[in-house]
Amino acid sequence: QVQLVESGGGLVQPGGSLRLSCAASGNIASIYNMGWYRQAPGKQRELVATITSADNTNLADFVKGRLTITRDNANNTVYLQMNSLKPEDTAVYYCRADVSIEGRGRYVYMYWGQGTQVTVSS
Repeated sequence: QVQLVESGGGLVQPGGSLRLSCAASGNIASIYNMGWYRQAPGKQRELVATITSADNTNLADFVKGRLTITRDNANNTVYLQMNSLKPEDTAVYYCRADVSIEGRGRYVYMYWGQGTQVTVSS
C-alpha cells in the first residue's frame, strides 16, 4: 500500500555532490521516522542518516559535516544532500520510512525503497 521511490543517484567524481530524493506514496496516514541507509558490495547495510517528523536528525559519524538529511512533510519526501563525496561512499543507497496506514489504526509499518546507486570515482 505504500511505495518509496528514490532518485538522484549516479556517478560523481571525488569531492563532488549529489542530492538523493525519496518520495512516499500510497494509503499513508502518518510518516514517522524517515532515513537513508547504504550497502556497499560485500558489506552489510548501514545507517547513514535518519530524521523524525519533528526534524530531529541522527547522522552516522562517517558522514557528519558532509551530508545533510531533510524532509518535506507536505510532500512525504526525504532528501539526502551529499557533499565532498569520497570513493568509500560508493554504495546502493536505500530510503526507509516508518508509516501508519489509513484504516489500520496506529500500527507502524517499515517500508524500503528499491535503492539508488551512488558511485564516486574519477
